[in-house]
Amino acid sequence: MPHQIILTDQAPAPIGPYSQAVRAGNTVYVSGQIPLDAGGQLVAGDVTAQTHQVLKNLTAVLAATGLELTDVVKCSIFVKDLGNFAVINEVYGSYFDNEATAPARETVEVARLPRDVQVEISCIAVGA
Repeated sequence: MPHQIILTDQAPAPIGPYSQAVRAGNTVYVSGQIPLDAGGQLVAGDVTAQTHQVLKNLTAVLAATGLELTDVVKCSIFVKDLGNFAVINEVYGSYFDNEATAPARETVEVARLPRDVQVEISCIAVGA
């Protein structure tokens, strides 16, 4: 089955040899998003601001495929400090606020993230 590379100027361009997302059949795999704006500039601010930007980026990449956050079936969250879990979870919950459509997920503390950001999130979505 052929796959389609997804690229939108509404989210930051990849900063390495990867795609913003790949569609394979009805499934879209969105690469980890960090808090860069669409122009590639790091968003200033605390983990709350960074998490909002990451979720805005995920939303923009999904929109380029015709999908929405309600189509997400799995998220992976990588955090620099698990002590920020409650804050990240609160922001995340404001984007995925319907228990009936809340995706599966895991949250993992890591030693370091690209550009020394506080949070990175990737997701898998399935469309019709």
